[in-house]
Amino acid sequence: MHPSRYNRTGTSLFLIFSLLAATSASAEETGLINTLTGYNINEITPAPSIKLKFRGWVEAGFTGNPGDPHNRSNFPVAFNDGANQFNLHQVYAYIEKEIDPGRNSWDIGMRADLLYGTDAKFVKTSSFDSTILGDNPKHQLVFPQLYVNLYAPIGNGVSMSIGHFYTIIGYESPMSPNNFFFSHAYTMRYAEPFTHMGIMLSYPVNDNLTIKSGVVTRWDAFSRHSPDYLGGLNYITDDRKTMLSASLITGDVKTGPLNHDHNRTMYSIELERSITDKLHYVVQHDFGIEAGTPNSSSATWYGINQYLLYDISNQLGAGLRFEWFHDQNGTRVMGDGNDEDFIGVTAGLNYKPIAGITLRSEVRYDMAIHHDVFKDGTDNDQILLSGSAILHF
Repeated sequence: MHPSRYNRTGTSLFLIFSLLAATSASAEETGLINTLTGYNINEITPAPSIKLKFRGWVEAGFTGNPGDPHNRSNFPVAFNDGANQFNLHQVYAYIEKEIDPGRNSWDIGMRADLLYGTDAKFVKTSSFDSTILGDNPKHQLVFPQLYVNLYAPIGNGVSMSIGHFYTIIGYESPMSPNNFFFSHAYTMRYAEPFTHMGIMLSYPVNDNLTIKSGVVTRWDAFSRHSPDYLGGLNYITDDRKTMLSASLITGDVKTGPLNHDHNRTMYSIELERSITDKLHYVVQHDFGIEAGTPNSSSATWYGINQYLLYDISNQLGAGLRFEWFHDQNGTRVMGDGNDEDFIGVTAGLNYKPIAGITLRSEVRYDMAIHHDVFKDGTDNDQILLSGSAILHF
């Protein structure tokens, strides 16, 4: 795209999103179909009788890059990685029957998720859903979750998930509505797994502490080889204003022939604090190590993310994210064997004009400390102006 065309299209779109975010009204958290028609799709028979819930959304967005890279890529920024182009990021739908953790008898539930769009390539699982619609990055279809939930009235109640599910690691989520920002942190893309196959147990020790423990098939893989251990804990204070989460995954991975299996271990710690009813702060720290093999060097990566989120009104929110990510030997991001430190600063607005619609705009600045990695490997920094719209149903 020619720079002058970008200035007209990208900047105009960004201004539209920002101007929309300068208005306020009141909206409920409900689907757009319900808002426009008053009809709740979850009241369709037999959904109420078997307690099934149908949910989903569609997200489309534009990411403007004034640097206008020839390869039309914002890499290593991920998810909104297409430069100066509109993309259909997510067509997402799921069916869920939740378990009741308060009951005194056994219960069974389930969840099945489907994701189509440019974001799908990031959460595909090898040997499971990685080639359903071929290799075109804009036309991927994946099933990021497909599991059964079991509840056993043992002690305070044991919940078990069996199947394919999202990781418990990290603060940000592949599901768009769960994130304040349109773009994602380096830690979420390069430091953590996205999905697992396996079994996870969850047990509430008391009203404050919940522990999780399970066995899974490595990172983003359906594999018959040696499993990984995945566990964590969540602690929330009595006033519900502070929550501490910690998670860890460890086990062998295969990056070469079978006899080159080697250990990979990483942990994540997140602290969330409601400073006031409107002002919220989050800090996350990730650390990972991977042993070397005859064909690859050892790896170490770690980072710190900080989020400051402010609810201006029931509809309008403002946010700031600052991140630093260190990739030793370039094994997680660039794959070039060079140490690199990435700095990212993102400022954004969220606006919900009516129930069922979320508009997000952001300005993001990225810098690589040691090498030129942006704009086809010619610059050490870049600026992105982005906006997306999420339509919930």
